[in-house]
Amino acid sequence: MPDAAPQDPYCQHPGDAPRRRPSGRLDEGRCSVQALLAGDSPIATAPPARRWLLVEQPGPWGRDALLQSRFDPVVAPLLAQRAREAGLRIQMVRRPGGRLADAGGRWAVADVRACWVRWSVRDTDAELLEVPLDGSVGSPSTEPTFLVCTHGGHDACCAVRGRPLARALDGDVWETSHLGGDRFAANVLVLPTGHLYGQVPEDGGDLVEAHRRGEVLLTGLRGRAGLTPPAQAAQQFAREQLGSVGVADLPVTGVATPGADADGAQRWTVTMTGPDGDVVVVLDSRLSAHSRRLTCAATTPGRFRTWHLVSVHPAPVHPGGVG
Repeated sequence: MPDAAPQDPYCQHPGDAPRRRPSGRLDEGRCSVQALLAGDSPIATAPPARRWLLVEQPGPWGRDALLQSRFDPVVAPLLAQRAREAGLRIQMVRRPGGRLADAGGRWAVADVRACWVRWSVRDTDAELLEVPLDGSVGSPSTEPTFLVCTHGGHDACCAVRGRPLARALDGDVWETSHLGGDRFAANVLVLPTGHLYGQVPEDGGDLVEAHRRGEVLLTGLRGRAGLTPPAQAAQQFAREQLGSVGVADLPVTGVATPGADADGAQRWTVTMTGPDGDVVVVLDSRLSAHSRRLTCAATTPGRFRTWHLVSVHPAPVHPGGVG
């Protein structure tokens, strides 16, 4: 058995009780097992993408799920280019355990800042080169949608951890392609709000119930997609300090940094709207003290950015009442 990854106080999630392990048995050398052993904090690791294109495609996915699947191989690169130009991140999706015969040709566009998802149906893959991708077509979703990363072609941890979770989750659940942060498997993206969770244990029931109440679950929260990493980290630290768990609580209104220190540390000041006025969060960011393989496929070890809370306090009120 390899040694546990070295402890780095800057990487730990503050105040966490021992975490329940995600489902699925993996060798101790796998990236998600090493992250659990090290107690890595998942804070501020959600993708910054604001707009998402979901494309239903059952069957196997290769490392590049769009280009290496049963999706039309002529259409795939053209759709990838169209999505890039429109600022959309593509996620291939399929129902848990879904077969080709179960496919309904569904697709959706989501905007995690505006908090909507709109679903449509295609008869052919080529239609996705012509349909509007701005949310002007389709039926809005009326409940949270849970996307569980099960992309084994990208990292085995995602398949081993994600597939049992996708089968166990209750609600509108889809398997999805690579979400990033393989070492935090099992990973779940919740739409339309864009909250991303890692190391989700067992059946994920607490996560589902929280979002049905219109709340986030602080345990395992990696951040909110559509925000920059410092904004994600600051929002989560403020949630923990203030007990604000509504999905729309503490919207970020400003992010500033005076620059990096000589040792590479960087201080950020993030302003957000709180229940009683503006809230200012000051936090530090730096690279982890130790490096290791961050995915199972990595050939060399790497370092990762970590976040540390300095303070959370109300914004000063200036003469005239402007915070």
